[in-house]
Amino acid sequence: MIWDILIAVALVIGAVFTLVGSYGLVKIDRPMSRLHAPTKASTLGVGSLLLASILDAYFSGDGSLHEILVMAFLFVTAPISAHFMAKAHIHRGTVAAAPPTLESGETWACLDKDREEQPADTSA
Repeated sequence: MIWDILIAVALVIGAVFTLVGSYGLVKIDRPMSRLHAPTKASTLGVGSLLLASILDAYFSGDGSLHEILVMAFLFVTAPISAHFMAKAHIHRGTVAAAPPTLESGETWACLDKDREEQPADTSA
């Protein structure tokens, strides 16, 4: 009885997070802001749905590691892919606002201050 309630709660939480993440993906207009919806809310939503699947399989006697592996890969790959997409936007110069300048006069690790001054590599 208590396990059914836990599974139902995990399903509802997963559905709500996935719905909020999907809504954010559709409604947010800027690409950099749009990254947060699928990487944060939907990741937690799918993780909660997988947790419900794990609990159901465990308590029915059919325990499996497949869901745990899917959840592990989801939690590892979604933030990394969002980070790479954000870095690509920064490098292309398509962000809404430039990163703030550092007090020490150095540049951020993702931006080359002297990129325009360096000749392009045409040896390939």
